[in-house]
Amino acid sequence: MQFLSKQEFLDKIFDFENKTEWEFSGNRPVVIDFYADWCGPCKVLSPVMEALSKEYDGKIDIYKIDTEQETELAAAFGIRSIPSVLFIPLNDKPRMSVGAMQKDDYKRAFNEIFGIPEPEVN
Repeated sequence: MQFLSKQEFLDKIFDFENKTEWEFSGNRPVVIDFYADWCGPCKVLSPVMEALSKEYDGKIDIYKIDTEQETELAAAFGIRSIPSVLFIPLNDKPRMSVGAMQKDDYKRAFNEIFGIPEPEVN
């Protein structure tokens, strides 16, 4: 899991400064956790996202965006409540989820939105 700056978002996800229609730049589905350091539920969600990042390594890219540092990105997506999680499928429009969910709920969302089943545990 890595943190995204505005420039990295423009390069890796979507160049909203030069394009008006959604055009995803990535080559696998993406999950973006919009958070702030002072947010209690964000702190609870962080280890969940870290674990999912490891479990889905190579299948889904999971990023974090600090809404305090990247205010323009937060504004571009209308982030009013955190945590907010953006699901970006390869060939469909992004979907936003507001509030923290349980790990199993994210796994179900990955299957429903991305068509990626839960990884088998060895």
